[in-house]
Amino acid sequence: MSSNEAAPTTVGITNESQPKLPTRIGWALVIGPACWLGPYVGTSVTLLPAKIQQLAPNDKVTLVATFSAVAMIVATIANILAGALSDITRTKHGKRTPWIVICSILSGVLLWLLSMAPNIPVLLGIWAVYQAVLNAVVAPMIAQLSDRVAPRWRGTISSFYGIGMAFGNYGSGIIASQFLGNVGTGIQVLAAFAVIGGILSAVIAKEPSNLDEPRAKFDLDTLKQNFMFPTQNCRDYYLALAGKILMVTGQYVIVGYQLYIFTDYMKLDDKATANSVSIMSVILMITGIVFCALAGPLADKFHRLKAPVAVTTVMLGVGAFFPFIAAEPWTMLAYALVAGIGMGAYNAVDGALNVAVLPDPKTAAKDLGIINMANTLGQVFGPMIAAGVINILGYRAIFPAETIICVIGGLLIMMIKRVK
Repeated sequence: MSSNEAAPTTVGITNESQPKLPTRIGWALVIGPACWLGPYVGTSVTLLPAKIQQLAPNDKVTLVATFSAVAMIVATIANILAGALSDITRTKHGKRTPWIVICSILSGVLLWLLSMAPNIPVLLGIWAVYQAVLNAVVAPMIAQLSDRVAPRWRGTISSFYGIGMAFGNYGSGIIASQFLGNVGTGIQVLAAFAVIGGILSAVIAKEPSNLDEPRAKFDLDTLKQNFMFPTQNCRDYYLALAGKILMVTGQYVIVGYQLYIFTDYMKLDDKATANSVSIMSVILMITGIVFCALAGPLADKFHRLKAPVAVTTVMLGVGAFFPFIAAEPWTMLAYALVAGIGMGAYNAVDGALNVAVLPDPKTAAKDLGIINMANTLGQVFGPMIAAGVINILGYRAIFPAETIICVIGGLLIMMIKRVK
């Protein structure tokens, strides 16, 4: 272990035991989220809708919402279970690494199978299994922020994680947009990123053995502690969960139909759509990385987490005004600029806020897994809301819908009391 790492432990690290920034964990948390989120977002936002359009063009809007609903159900259960199971895992490689490595490999295999799916039922079945496996990577990975990072460094290391998310979230759009004419190959390229990145992240993190930790007994109390929703000391925890659900929901009202906004709302052809998606992704990625890198250290310096998360949530809603004004490609680029700034700063401090409101650090992965449901639920609720609004009021109405959702989310986060 490098000299700037703290002594091995999995029940939280104090400021005194970790005087230096744990940069090794930081770099692992750049590569990790970039390589699970990138393949997921590139597929779900761009290449999956394109494949659905190839297989069932007349039902594409409804099918995107259906795929999102199935993903929500599977991923919600998988996130909680995988987090809880990793909390009680004991191996010479720690409790997070086996889940991250094995499930990263499986996620790549499933994406490759998805690229070959010949019809909608097969596509949906593989997508559901992929969601379960993917969330068995996500929950253990984010729990490392609680396991191995002292409170004094969580804003900064959360920035590392946020930068990785920015690369994955927006860099995937740049890659995926190049394969709109060859969807299967695009998904296979993303599958390779999932496998390589997951393994590399685990190797860099170099999690110590936890064989010396007490093994949990499988009785009623253990099941309640490790598999159930928290019921004590959890007011702020649930406010953070609700605020995040609304933020992601608002984001995916637009992002979930990004491809169709360009083709159906703005009437662009395939070439112009690919170009617009690529430019939008570049803007989101650059602003996301820059403001993520700035926000985390500033949050640590000023000891403020709640207000930055709330304000950046509202910023997503503000950005949605631009495409509401006019059905022109520049308005989506303006949205990308505002949303990228907001999401960059949000990703820098959101992880630290979530750790700060945990009811019990001993069940960190399970409880963070529940908070991570917000990503899944939001990615489902957003397209579902958008589909309903589009079918009733048309594409233009989805933009004020995002604004309302994000403002409410920001207000809920401001109601948190435990964190400044």
